[in-house]
Amino acid sequence: VTATINRIGSIMTVFFTGTPVTDFESAKTSDTKKYAKYFHNMLDNGVNLAPSQFEACFVSVAHSYDDLDKTIQVAENALASL
Repeated sequence: VTATINRIGSIMTVFFTGTPVTDFESAKTSDTKKYAKYFHNMLDNGVNLAPSQFEACFVSVAHSYDDLDKTIQVAENALASL
């Protein structure tokens, strides 16, 4: 799956595009239908993400290693399903 991840510290967003995302124009090149499938697959498996790929995800100290491990596994499965 082709994607670009923008991150600052523990704030991140995944864009389903093969080009760098530096502004709104480049963000609009993203495949929003693919993100919707990814979002719903994650949600159906217990991982809550922002419903739009134009929003950010946050990792905090409230997340345990088990939370992170589950998120990674669910994300791998969700991406494989795309």
